[in-house]
Amino acid sequence: MSPLLLALGALAGGVGAALRYSADVAILRWWGPPWGVFVVNVVGSFALGILTGAAPSAELQLVIGGGLLGGFTTFSAVSVTTILLAEERRGRTAIVNVVGTFVLALAAAAGGLALGAALATGVG
Repeated sequence: MSPLLLALGALAGGVGAALRYSADVAILRWWGPPWGVFVVNVVGSFALGILTGAAPSAELQLVIGGGLLGGFTTFSAVSVTTILLAEERRGRTAIVNVVGTFVLALAAAAGGLALGAALATGVG
């Protein structure tokens, strides 16, 4: 990996993290916790699925997938949000947050992979 590619991936990761924060804040204003991080992770999983299914160059996958979308999505925020919900005695919401994020992020990634593959082959 070249130093330039590494720098681009790191820069894209910073942009992704800033986008995550902005989206999280905006969504929280409308719906409250845990919806900000929940939506970000599902959307990010879908986008990463599309990118992976479309199979662009390894360099683009590194910068956009590993950098931008890696910075955008976050497992640690799901963990912290879940703990905070449990501490607020919102156990049912905490469980739905963990299970829902896992199930919907996987479904979104699978849908994104299928769409990306279809786009790459010109089907659809």
